[in-house]
Amino acid sequence: MMDREELITILGAPLGDLATDRELFAEAVEVRNRTVGDKVYLRGLIELSNRCRKNCLYCGIRSGNKGVDRYELTDEQVLAATEYAWRSGYGSVVIQAGERTDDAFTDRIELLVRQIKSLSNNELGITLSLGEQEREVYRRWFRAGAHRYLLRIEASSPKLYAKIHPADHSQKKRLDCLGFLKEEGYQVGTGVMIGLPYQTVGNLADDLLFFKTLDIDMCGMGPYIEYPGTPLSGVRSIFTRDERLQLALRMIALLRLLMPDINIASTTALHALHPRGRELGIAAGANVMMPNLTPAAVRGNYKLYDNKPLQDMDLRGFNVALENAWGDSHHFASRLSKARASTERRK
Repeated sequence: MMDREELITILGAPLGDLATDRELFAEAVEVRNRTVGDKVYLRGLIELSNRCRKNCLYCGIRSGNKGVDRYELTDEQVLAATEYAWRSGYGSVVIQAGERTDDAFTDRIELLVRQIKSLSNNELGITLSLGEQEREVYRRWFRAGAHRYLLRIEASSPKLYAKIHPADHSQKKRLDCLGFLKEEGYQVGTGVMIGLPYQTVGNLADDLLFFKTLDIDMCGMGPYIEYPGTPLSGVRSIFTRDERLQLALRMIALLRLLMPDINIASTTALHALHPRGRELGIAAGANVMMPNLTPAAVRGNYKLYDNKPLQDMDLRGFNVALENAWGDSHHFASRLSKARASTERRK
């Protein structure tokens, strides 16, 4: 396993050193193909709503942004998108939204999860990305049929986390939620933004080690992209956008080497900085992509960052796993097996 200094050396190498990157990415792809296979797994992304109770300093749909046209998909729209994903052979859907914790919202998610499982004859996997919730809410959603959850930490450094969030946000709360999710049986994912203001290469190395220590099953991380008018957009990052893209690809490759059997997404933010961003992510060791199935009429209103791609994803050229392949995390299966073996030894 690489230590912190080795990670810093690789991340901090000259960003024009393409030969070094090619070697790193080739090694990551070889490890990916050997451990989890060479298929790309699809998660049909449904952005349910851009209404959010949080006011994160970097986010375009923060509650304090009065210039956003707020929307919420109907149940019919959600189910139509999931049926399209199912009939197209996607293994899974992701339901993502701004964070809400009111009973009407949490009850609705539980019902939608049950309806999606019924509609697809239990064939569609369901990932949720709906922020911090009470443990009982996570339990209800899991029992309804969700089995993966993405809750991004955004920055594992407590100091950096505090600089990009209002004072009423708690990193401890987010860490507690990640623990709840694991204990409730979810495949757990998290991630960070790469190239944030105040962020250093050392912070990024610590992020990778944080993922390893937390023993995550999947990861979604990508370059930080400013959203005009947010408090953080006026603070300069030490990394240019081109550098953030290159660092994000290095982060994917290094995480693949550190945690060979997890699922790693090639995120939309990569594509926002490069017309072949998703392809570059796969070529650096990622194995998951998330085509956007949100209705086109409202897709432009779910802007977490500027220049978000709105067009449908072209899947030609990718070795896509269809036939409703869930593409569950190999790491999760291994983690469960080790936990069962440990329990048996204690008996």
